[in-house]
Amino acid sequence: MQELARIAAAVWLGRDLINTPANDLGPAELEAAARDVAETFGARFAVTTGDDLIAANFPLLHAVGRASPRAPRMIDLSWGSQGPKVTIIGKGICFDTGGLNIKPGGAMALMKKDMGGAATALALAAMIMGGGLPVQLRLLIPAAENSISGGAFRPSDIIRSRAGINVEVGDTDAEGRLVLADALALADEEQPDYLMTFATLTGAARVALGPDLPPLYSTDDDLAGDLVSTGMAIGDPMWRMPFWQPYDALLEAKFGELNSIFPEPFAGSIMAALFLKRFVKNARRYAHFDIYGWTPRPQPGKPFGGEAQCARAVYSCLKKRLTTP
Repeated sequence: MQELARIAAAVWLGRDLINTPANDLGPAELEAAARDVAETFGARFAVTTGDDLIAANFPLLHAVGRASPRAPRMIDLSWGSQGPKVTIIGKGICFDTGGLNIKPGGAMALMKKDMGGAATALALAAMIMGGGLPVQLRLLIPAAENSISGGAFRPSDIIRSRAGINVEVGDTDAEGRLVLADALALADEEQPDYLMTFATLTGAARVALGPDLPPLYSTDDDLAGDLVSTGMAIGDPMWRMPFWQPYDALLEAKFGELNSIFPEPFAGSIMAALFLKRFVKNARRYAHFDIYGWTPRPQPGKPFGGEAQCARAVYSCLKKRLTTP
């Protein structure tokens, strides 16, 4: 019962964060929530904020968040000193106007949930620490508000990423993959055994699979199989989609090295996943979850509103893999 209570509390944390309106939950408040979790479990905690992101070599995160009066930041939590290295990253865009490629009103209505990946990753981290899994855990949350001002980043800007790749901005409404790219480059430097990204990344994922079934991308067939079977067994489903390598060349930029988007209306979720994969070189296993982070109609055990999709499935899968003899 204690295990179930811990999992329920973590899920509730994720839901509560996603449901909170953006006027009450910006990057600073998301940092405070992560700090509370770190203090609860005795985790180490560090944050890099505002213009310090430039000195720390997080140029993409800084570019996305610099137009907002609420400073962007890289939130970095670590816990445990033995076992496999498990690094989880959550997209923390606390509100997404679309930037200069501004969204229409209907598409902007739910953008308080664009930090759903961060909420899910934080919920998963709480499960891992609360369950005492034998891992070296690291949680990274690149947090920002994609806003509009004279300082906003622009379509066609070319920004040199932490990984040294010159990224050409194809659309400022594809900002999530930019902040994740800097976080992935940081995480990959430690050669983690498991590297996972959670993000409300593409509408194309919802077109393909709907709101209840997030796409999973993975470089490891065994891990993907375990995640899918575990998710189906416990009612936290996902569906594997491919890192379809023939599409990778479509991300080549005309002026930079890598375009942030493929400008044609095809395979949007796959193209975003391939973009992220460019920043993973050393991790043993990589998995990306393109979640919706929202339950649009009440279901048993899933009320209307925010949902930490895939967190329970990933926790159960890791627990089985790392504690079963």
